[in-house]
Amino acid sequence: MQQLRAWYDGPLASFDTETTGVDVESDRIVSAALVLQSAPGAEPRAATWLADPGVPIPEQARAVHGISNERVRSHGRPARTVVAEVARALAEQARAGVPVVVMNAPYDLTLLDRELRRHRAGSLAESLAGAELLVLDPRVLDKYVDRYRRGRRTLTDLCLHYGVRLEGAHDAAADATAAMDLVRAIGARYTERLGTLTPAELQLRQTVWHAAQAQGLQRWFDRSGTPERVDLSWPLRPARCGCGERLEPGHRCELAA
Repeated sequence: MQQLRAWYDGPLASFDTETTGVDVESDRIVSAALVLQSAPGAEPRAATWLADPGVPIPEQARAVHGISNERVRSHGRPARTVVAEVARALAEQARAGVPVVVMNAPYDLTLLDRELRRHRAGSLAESLAGAELLVLDPRVLDKYVDRYRRGRRTLTDLCLHYGVRLEGAHDAAADATAAMDLVRAIGARYTERLGTLTPAELQLRQTVWHAAQAQGLQRWFDRSGTPERVDLSWPLRPARCGCGERLEPGHRCELAA
């Protein structure tokens, strides 16, 4: 009887963005990449996008990813076109059942969702058209399997910890490739805890793990007197109406004119 291979030995996709800032509700996508790989060691294939966000790129963001206003104006395509294409590419992976690696998924996926809404291209859920996007988040997985390890858990830090090569950090394709290699490394190292689960099972468990991790962080903020609030949602933060309620089918806002 042929033994089924673990998810970390099979096909994976990986998604990453570079943006104008860190606020998922107001910042914009500047570049994006979706990297596909059929198996560990196979040649990855990358689709990349460069968008003109329609707003100036702050100096702080340019210092991180190196993408200038002049470059996006000369070579970028309209953001509306780019985000719609990115959403379709993710939907294709969802329909094919290929897990998509997204480092700190609530950031990139929420920002994409808000960009789609901003450009009246629907929402990310509408773009998926009922298909389930199976997400693997190396940040959530690492915190689960090695909860008490001290130190930062950025992509660079995690790659160093797991011995994964990261070349050209803060380039969307480079970061996506490294995140994919990182997830494979985490799965292989902790195969007894992660490798026996299916991507669908991991999807459900990561939702619970992230919520628990976020609650722990919130308690730390509360004890230290920090006013910051931590969102428990994963892999996508729900959109909210001006009244504060979630934007869900059937919601009627009393503030709407």
